[in-house]
Amino acid sequence: MGQVFSPQIIQGIPEINCDEVFEKLDKLVGHVKLIDVRRSDEFNAELGHIHGAELITLGPDLIEFLNSENKDQEIVFVCRSGGRSGSATFESARLGFKKTMNMTGGMLAWNALKLPIIKA
Repeated sequence: MGQVFSPQIIQGIPEINCDEVFEKLDKLVGHVKLIDVRRSDEFNAELGHIHGAELITLGPDLIEFLNSENKDQEIVFVCRSGGRSGSATFESARLGFKKTMNMTGGMLAWNALKLPIIKA
């Protein structure tokens, strides 16, 4: 399977919007990793998280993950508003990843669109 998403480059960061992620959620399984870089207390809080998202907090945990991951893996990074996931996308590109992208607006935008979430 080819690349699932075709991100737009905005200020040097590949970006996709919430609608694109939601429309292709069923195609993500086994092909695209959805990585939520928030803290664990945020992951199950009011904004919830996206079905299938894996929690890998920005910082040492994310660096460890990126250093062990296939550089050809397609990854969508998610956070609260898009800032931390933008940093994760930038860091992944710096480490040689070619198919990583930031979900613009993060979980705030996802919730504003009333898309489905999971809370613990």
